[in-house]
Amino acid sequence: MSPRVRVLPLLLAPLLLTACGTEPARDPVASVASAAGAEGESLTPDELESRAKAMGTAPELVHVMRLPPYTLARQSVGVLGDDGFSATYVAEPPAMIRLSVERGSMTEDTCRDQPVGDMSGERTTCEPDAGMWYRTGGGRHEYALPKNGYVVRLSAETAPVTRAVLRAAARSVHRPDGAEAAATLPSPRPATTPVPRGDLPPNGDGAPDNSVDIGG
Repeated sequence: MSPRVRVLPLLLAPLLLTACGTEPARDPVASVASAAGAEGESLTPDELESRAKAMGTAPELVHVMRLPPYTLARQSVGVLGDDGFSATYVAEPPAMIRLSVERGSMTEDTCRDQPVGDMSGERTTCEPDAGMWYRTGGGRHEYALPKNGYVVRLSAETAPVTRAVLRAAARSVHRPDGAEAAATLPSPRPATTPVPRGDLPPNGDGAPDNSVDIGG
């Protein structure tokens, strides 16, 4: 699996500010309702597919987690690799859990060959745990959940996020419902039209008239 993030890279400074704020972390379910808007926006399956494809992600790879007090940092949502999905959830003091989904597989033979998170070149340990793989390396750890043709991974630094918390996050991962999809996937950019300019002549090649009068 490729660790490349093609667009919408993680904005670590805003995430840290979010996690270090004075307000207590909110329950993710309440955050979903708030982020979706006062009208309780909920996406249909077709709308979810449209938003996912607009940002370059395969709709079937979009997943979310639900683990209070962790809440989604919406600016972190983006495409991973060719058509994967990535998002980061934050909580105090700060702590961050990154959810990533990419096509591929993970078996006992390949588990140690793949980096933990984006920490390539580090020695990786790998142990089975209730149908998942618990992996460590480079000061980070993660749970990897092999699915049919893709792998969901929950990774974090070992100090602020315990194994028990990371395991609970992995167990909570699921495909989003309509409200969760609306709160997670960015709205498509509205179509725009060129702003008319008053300094262009109506005829010719459209270049401004910069001619100089006699003596000028």
